[in-house]
Amino acid sequence: MPESEDPPSRPRRQPRRASTPDERGRAAEQTRDRILQAAVQEFGAKGYAGARTAEIAARAGVNQQLISYYFGGKRGLLDELRRRWAATEASVRPADTSFAASVSAYLDATLDRPDWARLVIWQALGDDRGDQVDPVDSQRARLGPALERLRQRQRSGEVTSAVDAEFILLLTHLVTFAPVAMPSIVEAIFNVDPYSPEYRDRCLAQLLTLLHAQDAAGTTSATDPDTTSPIAADDATRADDATRVDDATRVDDEIGADDE
Repeated sequence: MPESEDPPSRPRRQPRRASTPDERGRAAEQTRDRILQAAVQEFGAKGYAGARTAEIAARAGVNQQLISYYFGGKRGLLDELRRRWAATEASVRPADTSFAASVSAYLDATLDRPDWARLVIWQALGDDRGDQVDPVDSQRARLGPALERLRQRQRSGEVTSAVDAEFILLLTHLVTFAPVAMPSIVEAIFNVDPYSPEYRDRCLAQLLTLLHAQDAAGTTSATDPDTTSPIAADDATRADDATRVDDATRVDDEIGADDE
């Protein structure tokens, strides 16, 4: 009778290698980034009051407790998002850039990140009152430096002084956030995709024309006869009218002198 063979032995499982501190750090950072990306979508869609950490965790594919572990909860998560958006604004609009380049970069930063832009809109609507900070005071502190830079541009002649700096700042924000806040209206008016390069280029060109602002090359848009601003056109019309009045007065004086 043949001897029975021993069953083949299973290969011994290798002990699992412990991750290094660098690997654990990268994994934690990736988890934080997934949570933040999910949060900006949730907050952008529903605002702070309507957002739920359970939904954020589900979007990110993580345990809900990790939100408290990394950010201290829903409040801390929103604060981190706002901090990152403020850093983005500062990076795309350095103090030494031209008005044209600044507006162009702000259009791109906003319209390339509509979910982030919605956070700004929700904040402007006073959605989050949990931080006990008056929303008007908060916005005034954020916009104050931009308003002062505009006044400096007016003093240097880069931007017309015929329009209030406050109105210019408001106008640039309206043009920038309109595609996010009311996309169907923008598309109906311009007949282009509200997020498209065509919308951005057209609005930038019109702003430069209206405000006599220099473009990135240092030329003034208002010098183009096809894009003369209403302000410049009115000034030219008044000057022409004054010239005609002076000419008519001189003719009348000459005729009167001949009659004498």
